[in-house]
Parts: sequence; C-alpha cells; structure tokens
Amino acid sequence: MLITRTRKPTHPGALLAEILPDSPVKNQVRLSELMGVSRRLVNEIVNERRPVTTDVAFRLAAVFDTSADLWLRMQVAFDVWETAQKKRVDYEQIRQRASKIAA
Repeated sequence: MLITRTRKPTHPGALLAEILPDSPVKNQVRLSELMGVSRRLVNEIVNERRPVTTDVAFRLAAVFDTSADLWLRMQVAFDVWETAQKKRVDYEQIRQRASKIAA
C-alpha cells in the first residue's frame, strides 16, 4: 500500500486563508504588497489553485515570521497525497510487476 494517510493534507493556501484575517496583514491585497507578488498569485494560493513554491515559501516566512520549511512541508504533503490518489492504480500495477520479477 502506497498511501497511509486517509485524510487529504491541508493545502498551505487553506492555512493562509484561515490565519490571514486575524493577522496584522488582514487581507490578500496587503499580503501581496508585503510579499512583492501579484494579488492574483496570492488569491490562487489561498483558493488552492496554485502551489506554494520555494520562493513564495520564503516570502510567506518573512511576512509571518515562520520558516519556509513549514510552508514547503505542507505543500509537499499535499502534492504527495494528491499524486498518490490520482496515480494509485498505476503505482499498484508497477508494484505487481516488480513483485513478479523479485519472485
């Protein structure tokens, strides 16, 4: 079995959407200004339509006084889960073919 998690991990944009209104930053427009990126980029991340890249992770870390690793670990967990879900049949077929060779 390739997937051990049954629940989809939280996209970093969902966390951002949750903490933003209660933070000193308050909104996506101000966040985009502080980060030096477009409002569209921030909006797409918040709405989980775009991943957090390493560059964005460092910018978020600077704004929220966190580590870039926090944002990147969340993104990786999300990406791994999504890929495993979408490709699970392919991966199981590979596993079955490989086990026949090993036997």
